[in-house]
Amino acid sequence: MPKEKKQEERRVRVTAARGGGKKEETAITQWRPEDYLSQMDRMLDDFGARFERSLEQFPGPGFLAARRRWLGLPEIRTPYADLIDSGNEYRVMAEVPGIPKEKLDITVTDREVKIEGEAKTDVHEEKEGFVRQERGYSRISKRVALPEPVVAEKAEASLNNGVLEVKVPKKTPTTFTRRKVAVK
Repeated sequence: MPKEKKQEERRVRVTAARGGGKKEETAITQWRPEDYLSQMDRMLDDFGARFERSLEQFPGPGFLAARRRWLGLPEIRTPYADLIDSGNEYRVMAEVPGIPKEKLDITVTDREVKIEGEAKTDVHEEKEGFVRQERGYSRISKRVALPEPVVAEKAEASLNNGVLEVKVPKKTPTTFTRRKVAVK
């Protein structure tokens, strides 16, 4: 009976011709359970955000927000976020309009980026014959699971026009090598 050996992760570039003769390169990676769990976590976060947005439209626009205000609960939004693999780092791009950088709280672990923030508005206007006073509060929270371990200590964040960018270097950069193989 042959001994089972632990297989190391292998990355292979495959070139495949699609309809119309267009060639595309695809990376093939060995399946790992933790990758599957990270993907499930991202899918559940996305499902929760979509479900909450659909509730806002039932039975009419703003229904859920009105119920939250009636109960005295703050509005909590889940911002849209993109995870971009740049080879040697991951970039998380999240939309956080109206939230100043001082009110953002970004936490990075070796497998996750967590973004939280809050925005408060207070408008007080007095003119002859009327007083206008509005107060608003909103809160955001987003967790982005990372597919590979990262170096959390070297994370950097920047905010530009309501778009937050968090750069986190990988522990082991992904490099794809290309080599021509002769057919025998």
